[in-house]
Amino acid sequence: MEIQLSALHWVYLGFIIAIIGFMLMRRDTTLICIAGILGIGILATTSASGSVSGIFNSFIFAIKELLGTILIISIIVAMSRVLIRTGINEIMISPFTRFLRTPALAFWGIGLIMMVTSFFFWPSPAVALIGAVLLPVAIRVGLPALGAAVAMNLFGHGIALSGDYIIQGAPKLTADAAGIPVSDVMQASIPLVIVMGAVTTIAAYWIMRRDQKLGTWRDGLIATTSDKTLATGFGDESDRHALSLGTKRVLAAIIPVLFALDVAAMFMLNLQGGDATALIGGTAILIMLLITMMTHRGKGFEKTTSYLIEGFLFGFKVFGPVIPIAAFFYLGDSGFLALFGEKLPEASHGIVNDLGVALAHVVPVNGVVGSITLTIVGAVTGLDGSGFSGISLAGSIAQLFGHAIGSGLATLTALGQVAAIWVGGGTIIPWALIPAAAICGVDPFELARRNLKPVLIGLTVTTIVAMFLI
Repeated sequence: MEIQLSALHWVYLGFIIAIIGFMLMRRDTTLICIAGILGIGILATTSASGSVSGIFNSFIFAIKELLGTILIISIIVAMSRVLIRTGINEIMISPFTRFLRTPALAFWGIGLIMMVTSFFFWPSPAVALIGAVLLPVAIRVGLPALGAAVAMNLFGHGIALSGDYIIQGAPKLTADAAGIPVSDVMQASIPLVIVMGAVTTIAAYWIMRRDQKLGTWRDGLIATTSDKTLATGFGDESDRHALSLGTKRVLAAIIPVLFALDVAAMFMLNLQGGDATALIGGTAILIMLLITMMTHRGKGFEKTTSYLIEGFLFGFKVFGPVIPIAAFFYLGDSGFLALFGEKLPEASHGIVNDLGVALAHVVPVNGVVGSITLTIVGAVTGLDGSGFSGISLAGSIAQLFGHAIGSGLATLTALGQVAAIWVGGGTIIPWALIPAAAICGVDPFELARRNLKPVLIGLTVTTIVAMFLI
């Protein structure tokens, strides 16, 4: 049955175009998203009170949907702070330093360690966890500080964050916006993340070695120790001597084992989405409590709350810009029904679905057009330097094209997610990669310039691969 588009559909589409336009102009989209929610509310309720209430209720709906993601990231950060301040992180990483004997081994070693650590701890805390330990080793064997920053960026904020297979914050956002299960997005993203990661890191390493041979490499060292502390936000390490060396070594061995057991349980019990996140989060809380009480003893009760507060401040700082955007894009699917009830045409399957069907009748839509569009949309949403703030838009656009094409919805969603996070998650937007730049003491603009060409090459190749997967 053909869907008759209503004013709701056209208003929603108009605000999507406006949001993309604001992102292209590098302007904040919070105001335009709230205006979009208000406009849809007016059309859906035809009352001032209902439409104004809809703004608040849409925020509540978005927060409920995102709360698990916000919570897990906040807890991981809280635990990371304890590990850094006690010095346990240094002992956890130190066994790997003996393998970093050449510049090549240092580049790939730091990258792989950063990637694995980021899967469990998220990239920003992971930078602080491993950067201070591995950077001096890398420099000693001849890897430039900027090269180490490139490796940490591309493997952590690129590969690990764009897949996000353990914490599952990114696939949760895009899957919800696309109206498909998280597991579908994760499975579809595997080949794209592998291609993007391999092409980008190999290109970055080759360009670095070429420029070193040609004498055109610039390290751009500028940051000081105080800059590092400010950028990472982890404060002083006054408690690093509270535990004995033997105790730290035992804890440094236990923590990876616990998380490895979590991963094993995920496979054995087929835990995905919220269940997998809950297992990781519960483990992180127990680790944080144990180390905090052992470190601070009589003050452990108060310090536990203090660490949690630091974690939540970080979590809501990251997701503060995401909530209004997610609130708007949830209206394109499940959010509309939850907030405004049955206000769409009888045969409607949601605003975005209806627009996708209508698009298929108007323009020739295929895998090539869809893949290119999702890469562009994802890249545009990443221009604000968040990476997460616009992936709901990528999921929503993927849903539109997926229904228009009739296949490849999960692949398109994953492609938009990969593009958005590689651009905005901390690889080529200077203000988004300050943590990695600061911990390595390099200019963030020089780091962004170094990452730009490899990331663009990677996006091009990944988009072509996605065309064949749809």
